[in-house]
Amino acid sequence: MKNIILPFIFVLLLINASSYAQRIENFQMEDILSGESFELNQHQDAKAVVLIFTTISCPFSKLYENRIFEFQEKFKNEGFKFALVNPHFGNDPEESKEAILERFKGKGLVVLNDGDQILMRTLQASKLPEVVVITPGPTGFAVAYKGAIDNNPQVPESANMKYLQNALQAIQAKRNPSPSSSRAVGCNIRVK
Repeated sequence: MKNIILPFIFVLLLINASSYAQRIENFQMEDILSGESFELNQHQDAKAVVLIFTTISCPFSKLYENRIFEFQEKFKNEGFKFALVNPHFGNDPEESKEAILERFKGKGLVVLNDGDQILMRTLQASKLPEVVVITPGPTGFAVAYKGAIDNNPQVPESANMKYLQNALQAIQAKRNPSPSSSRAVGCNIRVK
């Protein structure tokens, strides 16, 4: 009897632990493109804040750029706020303000300076690109989805697991994303 009860209790604990999303405290960062401040608490009325850890030098990030632009265009008028997060800004000569301005100016994006890598560590991001979807709630913000954009960096049309799209559509329908996480594939974030 003991052999049956212990595994059952362990499974219940795992289910219970995974049902609570990671809570996110307010943060404030500089938008590299505009120089303005981006604060999470300013987006309480958004359906979700979509953070995409990326750089301009990572080949995987380059493969996903057009998809990121398409997601922003498709979902920004639906109450979703998109922001790119650059954890290499100021730590890599290729990740300069001039290069980022040249690449993203006029695209309508926010590119956050996470050169100190505090947000990266808080959200435990490790890959480029890696998505973290944060939703507001009555008790604050929580991570609703974390991981890959989809399962095919090279050929967007061949992606059969569209993780980010599915997560955003679930949130739009007032459901929890399933899966709530996936393994992001790409360049490793270089920890300073």
